Amino acid sequence: MAYSIKDPETDEIIRRLAKAKRKPIVDAIREACLNELERERAKIPLWERLQPLIARVAAHPVRESQTYQTDKEFFDAMWADKK
Repeated sequence: MAYSIKDPETDEIIRRLAKAKRKPIVDAIREACLNELERERAKIPLWERLQPLIARVAAHPVRESQTYQTDKEFFDAMWADKK
């Protein structure tokens, strides 16, 4: 697939980037576009980006034997903490 850049300024910018990166023009364009997409993705608030992960974790059932108190007792016994 070929792209035709008809704007001389844009063409010059692309060529300068490719030369600075010492990469072919197509690779420089691909890398620049991927970097820009990542910047756009990062604009989504962290809380929103974490929601799918939070939902996956919440979907796992908690076993009756897995409680904070059980974990605390385990670690207290391991470290001989009598509190």
